[in-house]
Amino acid sequence: MITKARVFRELLKSEPVLVSPGVFDGYSAKLVEQMGYKTACTTGAGLANARLGVPDTGIMSLTDNLEAVRILARSISIPLMADADTGYGNPVTVFHVTKLFEEAGVVGINIEDQVSPKRCGHMAGKDVIDAREMARKIEAACNARRDDDFVILARTDAIAVEGLDEAIRRAQLYVKAGADLIFADAIKGEDQIRRLVESVDVPVSVNMGFGLRSRPTTPLIPVARLAELGVKRVTLPRMLPAAAVLAMRRALVAMKDSLDSFEPTERPDLLTDIDDLWDLMGENDVAGLEARYMDLDGVTY
Repeated sequence: MITKARVFRELLKSEPVLVSPGVFDGYSAKLVEQMGYKTACTTGAGLANARLGVPDTGIMSLTDNLEAVRILARSISIPLMADADTGYGNPVTVFHVTKLFEEAGVVGINIEDQVSPKRCGHMAGKDVIDAREMARKIEAACNARRDDDFVILARTDAIAVEGLDEAIRRAQLYVKAGADLIFADAIKGEDQIRRLVESVDVPVSVNMGFGLRSRPTTPLIPVARLAELGVKRVTLPRMLPAAAVLAMRRALVAMKDSLDSFEPTERPDLLTDIDDLWDLMGENDVAGLEARYMDLDGVTY
């Protein structure tokens, strides 16, 4: 049996660049699969924001995260990687946390070298732990996984704190500890990306955030250009949450503007229809199961 983790690793080898939109609920996960993307990732910020209504400042617990990723991994057939934040403790904690995420059905986890409580990688005020402790966390995660294909991604937030040279030194140490992928968050442009790619001998993942909109930290770089720079994986963690918030706000404004009118407001430009929702959620599959199993007259045991 070919596992989803094996599928992910094969895609990482065969694709020029692997694009993973960030998902945070059933709608976003199923849309990513329906639209033909080959992989997805959970967005830690998106889960904290959407599920708990709190900022990405280390408030979401391990239990909250596991519950979310288990449901999301089960709802789609494509490989899903999870954001495990700092690993929720020391290297021994990470050893057990890795097992829990693998059991949840994801194909791998990100672990970052921020101090706890962590914060979004593009917020000010970050700090990082001793690189040696992070290396031990990576080693523990690699030793804990049951499936050797389960991916351990080491994320460093050192660029914003200690500069690119230290981030590269950390990345090289994490590779020696067993990391399968390297990710330097809040990286500042093509020159830094190129240096990172040239400095490590494992695939490099880059966070493009909103994907379709600029932000103050990492500049907006086309995926095709990132592939030219040697990047093997691009994540878009903020794209779908931001798109959802904008669409919901526009629908709520339109509804509010119509409240004093005695004429119905028809805005198909703002809302999908019920058939589209049913199709996305597999309503036809349920109808087929009902037709098969609710027919008592056909019982011939």
